[in-house]
Amino acid sequence: MLPSDIIKKIRRIEIHTTRIVDELLAGQWDSAFRGSGIEFEEVRPYQMGDDVRAIDWNVTARTGRPFIKLFREERELSAMLLVDQSASQGMGSHWQTKREQVTELSATLAFSAIKGNDRVGLTLFTDGIEKFVPPRKGTRHVLRLIRELLYCDPMGTGTSLATALEHLNRTMSRRTVVFLISDFQDAGYEKALKIASRKHEVIPVVVADQRELKMPNVGLVRLRDAESGQLLTFDSFSRSNRRAYEQYAQRRMDERDALFQRLNLDPIHIYTGEDFVEPLKRFFHRRENRQ
Repeated sequence: MLPSDIIKKIRRIEIHTTRIVDELLAGQWDSAFRGSGIEFEEVRPYQMGDDVRAIDWNVTARTGRPFIKLFREERELSAMLLVDQSASQGMGSHWQTKREQVTELSATLAFSAIKGNDRVGLTLFTDGIEKFVPPRKGTRHVLRLIRELLYCDPMGTGTSLATALEHLNRTMSRRTVVFLISDFQDAGYEKALKIASRKHEVIPVVVADQRELKMPNVGLVRLRDAESGQLLTFDSFSRSNRRAYEQYAQRRMDERDALFQRLNLDPIHIYTGEDFVEPLKRFFHRRENRQ
């Protein structure tokens, strides 16, 4: 049996995220993700205005009347949520941590997928694979994914995007829509991301906190790297120190975004304490317009 507080959290997230899907993102998943192909459905008599390229010449020759082929979209997709559970996800300078933001975002994407009659799965990772749930359909399945997100007690503390992407390529043989949800505080994952993006449709979702990008003037502070445990004394009173901190953060962001651009990936940027619905809606609109 799950603890009562976990059950309450699952229920709260279910109510909140299904409302977002029904009221704010209604139909946008279907518009953004068209399906993996088309398949033949039937033939019917040719009508004025039909595309002549769709004429079925075998049936036309046999009957002496023009017939055209009708196709229907192969709607069913598989979506996979690759969710970073490293120690840096505990960061949050607003009313929520990155991990809390990621859980609600992941639930919203999962409910959007099953509402579109698609399958959705989950991979939780740190510097190793913490949990793998294959894609399936149904509300009960999504509630299980939410439970895994809330109940996860990671063994690792670091981040290895390469490990998560390599695991994806081993476990998912068919082309999959992949939401790679992380703060991307990692290095050396470029090759793995390139390989994965050739085989699958990878959508980076960058979750960050504004405090990671800008250091306030709070005097002498001790900082601890959540993933490595390394301690650092930082003099935030110094304007040059604050500027160096911000320049370093900006340089890492620029390098990451330049990689996405080289691989033709369209990222979603999410910040703690802010509504993630608008960035999602803008992403869905961009995809729909391209298609």
